[in-house]
Amino acid sequence: MIVHQFDQTNSVLNTFLAEMRDVNIQKDSMRFRRNIERIGEVLAYEVSQSLDYGEAEITTPLGKKKTYLCSDQLVLCSVLRAGLPLHNGLLNFFDGAENAFISAYRHHPNDGDEFEVIVKYFAAPSLDGKILILTDPMLATGKTLENVLNALKQHGTPKQIHIISVIGSKMGVSKVEEVFPRDTQLWIAAVDETLSSKGYIIPGLGDAGDLSYGVKL
Repeated sequence: MIVHQFDQTNSVLNTFLAEMRDVNIQKDSMRFRRNIERIGEVLAYEVSQSLDYGEAEITTPLGKKKTYLCSDQLVLCSVLRAGLPLHNGLLNFFDGAENAFISAYRHHPNDGDEFEVIVKYFAAPSLDGKILILTDPMLATGKTLENVLNALKQHGTPKQIHIISVIGSKMGVSKVEEVFPRDTQLWIAAVDETLSSKGYIIPGLGDAGDLSYGVKL
């Protein structure tokens, strides 16, 4: 798997990430969602440079101009609910893409440290021969994306898979390297060192879904 890790080079992403991590700034859920969306836009541009393009001719009011347009068919698939702002950022750039949505949540039996990831709702077009872009802002243990990959298999075989995440752990990155096809590409803004006993990224930023949309029961 090819890993593109963007916190190793200084850019405007530093500002978006810093605001998302800051315990005072992240209280503004609208700003938190917008920062995830902006990271999605930045990473969408980066992904776009790896896609296939074909020559096209455009007619202007004064003549004709040759250019190159993306020839790949894209499917954006987001993990609900935390993946929605990231999905919106990608859709701002890939506005012609098809869309898929899947629900995945952690179930902690007896409120213990051990958990399983349960996948329920799933809606997707055919993936055969298309570029699949999976979005999940927090790549903690990698179990969620592993279960999502298994669920997606019933919808065909994509040409290639790209994973878009905001923050991951080293363990999570290693997990997706292990279970995803070798030509998968991971585009991630930052990778943190460790996980808590309950599988949350440290230092991370907390629960991205709750910070985006409010605390759940």
